[in-house]
Amino acid sequence: MSKKVSWKPGTFIYPIPAVLVSTGDMKKSNILTVAWTGIINTNPAIVYISVRPERYSYNLIKENKEFVINLTTEKLAYTTDWCGVKSGKDVDKFKEMKLTKQKANFVKAPMIEESPVSIECEVIEEKNFGSHTTFFAKVLAINASEDFIDEKGAFDISKCNLIAYANGGYYSLGKKIGKFGFSVQKKKKKNLNNK
Repeated sequence: MSKKVSWKPGTFIYPIPAVLVSTGDMKKSNILTVAWTGIINTNPAIVYISVRPERYSYNLIKENKEFVINLTTEKLAYTTDWCGVKSGKDVDKFKEMKLTKQKANFVKAPMIEESPVSIECEVIEEKNFGSHTTFFAKVLAINASEDFIDEKGAFDISKCNLIAYANGGYYSLGKKIGKFGFSVQKKKKKNLNNK
């Protein structure tokens, strides 16, 4: 085992999701690229996103108290980066990236049709930590593309090539190397009658 190098405190819990957060409504909307996102609680389902106050979507989220988290894929990698470096006050990101607004079931913010999964969220609390404000949100609905549902009705992550963000780069995910509990799962005994 090699010796570890120490750095000053910073953000280094990688990889993390790189998502497109859609805000506003079907007429006035924006897309914000977020990597500071994750799960807070299971029941009820609570997630978070952290947004810099100077971002254009920040006020849309504060005003509407809702947003949609759209997962991203290899096909959406360019779009994901572009939506993170361009401002919604200058460009219509849906139009420029040729993305399709899709009406959500419970929130006014549009879903992104090209995303394999769109998660409708309602803000329940916000807290400013300095550089970012964290919006804690209750999950109202999860909308998954039928293209990525397996024969058992479950979402198959290996079919859509989701991407993650790590230390300034985007990375492809998808190869399954185990499942929850596989390290303690009992091995099935071979049936000696079926030789």
